Order: sequence, then structure tokens, then C-alpha cells
Amino acid sequence: MVTVRRLQKWHGAGNDFLVDVCDPGEGEWWTRSRARAVCHRTTGVGADGLLVATLTSPVTMVLFNSDGSTAEMTGNGIRCLAAAVRRSTNATFSSLDVATFAGLRTVSLKMEGAAGHGSVSMGEVTFSDALEGTLGVVNVGNPHVVVSDEVTWSDAQREELAAKLAAQAGGANVEFVSVLGADRLGIRVIERGVGWTQACGTGSVAVAALARRDGHVGDEVTVENPGGALVVTFDAERVTLSGPVQFVADVEWLEV
Repeated sequence: MVTVRRLQKWHGAGNDFLVDVCDPGEGEWWTRSRARAVCHRTTGVGADGLLVATLTSPVTMVLFNSDGSTAEMTGNGIRCLAAAVRRSTNATFSSLDVATFAGLRTVSLKMEGAAGHGSVSMGEVTFSDALEGTLGVVNVGNPHVVVSDEVTWSDAQREELAAKLAAQAGGANVEFVSVLGADRLGIRVIERGVGWTQACGTGSVAVAALARRDGHVGDEVTVENPGGALVVTFDAERVTLSGPVQFVADVEWLEV
């Protein structure tokens, strides 16, 4: 028996996702092994993750990392999910409530054809005691360990350090950050369940919140990711992440 799932591929600053917009009950078809297969960059379609959007009220989001594990929240992916729902349903909404494992999030969108820009309030950001050799540990609905980057490090050294720190944190994304100015940071990210990514939305919020706490930046921070810039804004207790969203392709995934 052949099963066909019709997916959309989107990316936000290079952080790419496959999105399946489902009626209630359909999303249960996806398992860790199926998500891992479709996200594989050689034998599958290829993506940092699979987003399953179920058309309930509110829309629900389930995020599978490319290794098949699940995660609580994605700052770039949630924009992609909202744009995919809008396109799939021929809607014209400019905001969408999305229920995630990290809580309810509201996504604002401005679309022009296949491209657009979106923002999302990221919820509570909390800090934990720093691990030795790090700047801090931050939770943005998912866990992050932040390290001051060193230009002399090789990627192999970064990967070895990230594996060690992630294990100490019980599983976490690891950000290597550089302060580029009073309102600008640069990061590279090894994401839990994915590896190196072109951009990480929650990671951008984590490094911005930590740098703001320590007095390096103010209330609006541009975070330069390898795939593009994301903007983190602090307003009282509210933290907002903004960035681009881009449609890539429609995909038919066949499982025999």
C-alpha cells in the first residue's frame, strides 16, 4: 500500500522545514522513523525538521527534528507553519494562534506571494546557573547553552565542546556567540537533534536575552545567523522574534 503525504517546504533565514497541514487525526500518521526518513538530506527530501500542523482551534504544532526526536518550540519554524497553513487553506489572515509544546504562541505575518516576514511572541525566557566555560544556560521553551565563540576554534572543536555541554545540560541547543556591536550579535548553532543549522530562532532569543542581561546590548538586537538576520525585541516582559519566511516547493512524499 502506497501512502502519499502532500507537504510544503519553507525556510526562515535558511532554517528549513517540511510542513504537513492536516485535518484532525491525520497527523498521527507521522512517527519518529517517518520524520527522520523524510528529513534525510540524501535519501529523503531534506530539512532541519518536520512540522505537523493540525487544523484545530487553535492550530496545533508538532515539531520533529531531522533525527526523528521531538522538540518543544521553533522560532523560525512557527513562522513557516503559519505561512503554510495560510497557503494551504487559501486564507488571508495576518495572525494565527498556534498551540505548541511550549505553550500558546501568536504569529503575525505579512506575505507577498511566496515570501514574507513574520514575528512571534516567544513567551517566558528563564536563566539557569551557567555551566563551567559557558556564558549561561537559557530556556526559551526549549533549552540552550551559550558559549563565547573563539575564532581560533575549528568546527571539530566546537562540535566536541557542544556535545559535552549538551550532555551536561541533559540535552540542549548550543550557541557560539560573538558581540558585534551595541545592538548586534553573531551566532552559530549546533541544534539538538539536527546539528549545525543556518539559523535558530529560539537560539537567537537565548543569546540576545543573555547579552541584554549582561549589559552588552539593549532592547532591540539583530542576531546575524549564517542564513540571515533575525531581530529580537524586548518590551517589558514580552520578547518578540522577527524574521523572513520563504516558500520553497510543494512535495509529494510516498511511503510504499
